[in-house]
Amino acid sequence: MYGSATVVEGSMTQGAGQGPAMRTETLRDFRVPVTEPAPYAVSAGLDGAAPVYGAYPAYYDEGAAVPPRPDYAPDPEPEEEDPEGYTPTHRDLPIIGRSGPGDTVQVQYVPQDTAAAGPGPLYVVGDVHGYLDELVTELQAQNLIDADHHWSAGNARLWFLGDFTDRGPDGIGVIDLVMRLSAEAAASGGYCKALMGNHELLLIGAKRFGDTPVSSGAGTATFQAAWLLNGGQRTDMERLEDVHLQWMSRLDAAVLEDGHLLLHSDTTAYLDYGDSIEDVNDTVHELLNRNDADITWDLFRKFTKRFAFRDEETGPQAVRELLDTYGGGRVVHGHSPIPYLLGEVGTEDGDEPRGPESVDGPHVYAQGLAIAMDGGVTMAGKLLVVQLPLND
Repeated sequence: MYGSATVVEGSMTQGAGQGPAMRTETLRDFRVPVTEPAPYAVSAGLDGAAPVYGAYPAYYDEGAAVPPRPDYAPDPEPEEEDPEGYTPTHRDLPIIGRSGPGDTVQVQYVPQDTAAAGPGPLYVVGDVHGYLDELVTELQAQNLIDADHHWSAGNARLWFLGDFTDRGPDGIGVIDLVMRLSAEAAASGGYCKALMGNHELLLIGAKRFGDTPVSSGAGTATFQAAWLLNGGQRTDMERLEDVHLQWMSRLDAAVLEDGHLLLHSDTTAYLDYGDSIEDVNDTVHELLNRNDADITWDLFRKFTKRFAFRDEETGPQAVRELLDTYGGGRVVHGHSPIPYLLGEVGTEDGDEPRGPESVDGPHVYAQGLAIAMDGGVTMAGKLLVVQLPLND
C-alpha cells in the first residue's frame, strides 16, 4: 500500500544471429545499418504488504578494379573438404556482439568441441541492480566467463532471476553483458537466460509512460516518480535503447528447471496470471503488449509484493501452492534481500541496515521449500551466483 501519492505499492534472449556458413580463421566486421532508438510515445511487512525501497540505500574504395593475378603467383591450394556428415550449424557458430559505439558487428567463428551428453550444470544469479563489476567477479569465480568477460562454460545453463538495473551504477552495462553472453552461450551449446523482475517492469513503464498518471491505492502515481524513488539511475535512462526495451519486454516471468521453480519475486501473485507456467508467461507478455499505463502499473505492483514465504506457519503453505500449480520441488527467487528475510536490518522507517555482510550464500527457508538469492548487494551485501541443486 502507499504511504503517500509518491510512494509505490511495490516495490531476447538474443539468439546467436547467424549468416551464411563460412569457414575462416579471421575476424571480420560486417557493416550493418545504424538505427536510432525509437522513442516511446514502503513499508515492508507480512501478508504481502509492499515495501518502500527508500528504506535501504540505492545501490557497431568501393568500385576499385581488381588487379590481374601475377604470372608468378602460385595456384591456390584446394579448399579443404568438410568431413562427411558435417553440419555448419552444429559447430563453428558465430558469436555476435557490438564492437563498441560504432556501427559494426564483430563476428568470430569459434570451433566447438563435441558437446557433452545431456544438459550442462545449472546456475542461478540473484538481483544485480547495476553492480556490473561485482557480477563479473562472481561469474569469473564460477568459471562462467573468462578474463575478457566472454562465455567460457561450454554447455552450462545460466539463469538470471531479474532486476538488472536501478540503485547500482551501470544497469545498462549489466543488460548488455547478459545479452552478449546469451549469444555466446548458445554458440557453445549452453544458454544464458533471464527472468523479468519488478525493476524491468518499472524501467519499461518509466520509459513508455513517464509522468502519465496511473491509478494506485493512494490516489495518483506515476512511473517516473516510482522509478526515481526506487533507485532509478539517470545514466541508465540516457543509455536505454529500443533493443534493451524489446529484450526486457520479452523476458519470461517463471520457468521450471531441474525441479526448481525459478521466479523473481517471493509472492503468490503469479497465480493471478494462469494455472501453468506457459499461461503465466503468455499472459504477462500479452498485458505488456497492450502498452497501457494502468495495466503495466498493476503488473509492476503485483511483482513487487514480497515475503509470502517468510512466516513460519503460512510460508511453507504458500510455497506449496505455487509448486502444486506449476510443478517442481523448490522455489528459487530473488527480490527480497536475505538480510530482510533474516531480520538482520533495521526497520523500514529509515534505520540503518545491520548485518548484510553476514550473507555468504543463498538462504534456504520455509521448511526447505524456498531458496532466496538476493544477497543484498545494494546494502553492501553479496551478489550471489550459485550452482543448483543446492546442498543445504
